[in-house]
Amino acid sequence: MANWTKNQNKKFEEALALFDKDTPDKWHNIARCVGGKSAEEVKRHYELLVKDVMKIENDQVPLPNYRGASSNGRSYANEQRLMQNLRL
Repeated sequence: MANWTKNQNKKFEEALALFDKDTPDKWHNIARCVGGKSAEEVKRHYELLVKDVMKIENDQVPLPNYRGASSNGRSYANEQRLMQNLRL
């Protein structure tokens, strides 16, 4: 599988927050937002992300112990939409 840049991952997350399961051509729209990826690559990236989230939620991956959380610039509302869309 081709590597994803930090910028592509950020755009991918933002696009997931915009396009829900009822959006026509969801994967094509997300791929267009990401740039440089096909709809199939975007869909596969999403499937891997869902698998990782499920492992975390089922306590199959230890959570890191952060010392003081700092904001990474994303708004709380976008994070909430992303998490909601991951549960599609």
